[in-house]
Amino acid sequence: MSKIRCAVVGIGNCFAGLVQGIEYYRQHPEQEVIGVMHAKIGPYSIHDIEFVAGFDVGENKIGKTINQAIYEYPNLVNWIPKDTMQKTTGKVYETPALDGVGIWVENKIKPIKSKKTNEQLTNEIKKILKENNVEIIISYLPVGSEKATKFWAQICLDAKVAFVNCMPSFIASEPEWAKKFEKAGIPIIGDDIKSMVGATIVHRSLARLCDMRGTKIEKTYQINVGGNADFLNMKEQSRLQSKKISKTESVQSQLRQRLPDDQIYVGPSDFIPFLGNTKLMFMRIEGRMWANVPFNMEVRLEVDDKANSAGIVIDAIRYCRLALDRKISGPLIGPSAWLMKHPPKQFSDDEAKRLTDEFISGSIARQ
Repeated sequence: MSKIRCAVVGIGNCFAGLVQGIEYYRQHPEQEVIGVMHAKIGPYSIHDIEFVAGFDVGENKIGKTINQAIYEYPNLVNWIPKDTMQKTTGKVYETPALDGVGIWVENKIKPIKSKKTNEQLTNEIKKILKENNVEIIISYLPVGSEKATKFWAQICLDAKVAFVNCMPSFIASEPEWAKKFEKAGIPIIGDDIKSMVGATIVHRSLARLCDMRGTKIEKTYQINVGGNADFLNMKEQSRLQSKKISKTESVQSQLRQRLPDDQIYVGPSDFIPFLGNTKLMFMRIEGRMWANVPFNMEVRLEVDDKANSAGIVIDAIRYCRLALDRKISGPLIGPSAWLMKHPPKQFSDDEAKRLTDEFISGSIARQ
């Protein structure tokens, strides 16, 4: 059985947590693998994934091997000491910046002053993907990278490489792009990763519970703060439109009756530097029950934002490889609904899991 050969766009904290988590379990084989929803997906475990190439705009990451680049500033993940991290041959290469660098993070990222045209970089990227036999690309682009996400979606189509879109730029859930992936014969999972036990999955679960139990939700909010580059990037309000749509629709989809737009707020709220990779969520639901009696609930959730992401992506990679093995193309409907906030089709989480389990077993293809 061959390794799952992956390339990653965006060598930031999310990817650093993914790689260091795999290394943690490699160094501790006696440990139960916690943080994945399936120990094996088909024949594939977490150790069957190989990252053979990375792409970034940071001048301090380009040219380094992946195992070196994941520790470079402004990354904060340090679960595995750098000198004990398994060495890789895969390197980090330059990608066009396009709209991938926001005004708040430019000084932290220090993007390379490229001497190459976008056309030259495009040709180089396709060559690198071919030389490294890349099967799947994972996009960890920053929120608001609409042009950059479309650039990489097109790269996947041209290079015949599967795509896992972790960002709230709509590709899998946009019918025109979905048809392109189906026609090209390659699978895609997207859009906008839903954390393992994160703000949105908790919010939508509690909203659905209240709705199913017969209450009437009248208003709700979810506000999130954190201290890494992701939250700093999201201080730029113009980059948040798709993120707010994705998170809000994820909650609205679980209600029998949509809330008015001015009675629901779901979105990032502020950057607090000393929080680092810690993410805090504050959620409130207000409504009424029997005899029109009011109720409300509040939740405070504290999580490591990167640990919350990694277990989802490592499953998404293996779902894509199963689809490649079975020659399934286009959006993977069940896995996308199970893993992502803004999938092509929304389901309850129970239904999405059932569809995903059926996809793994092979009893259904996409839905």
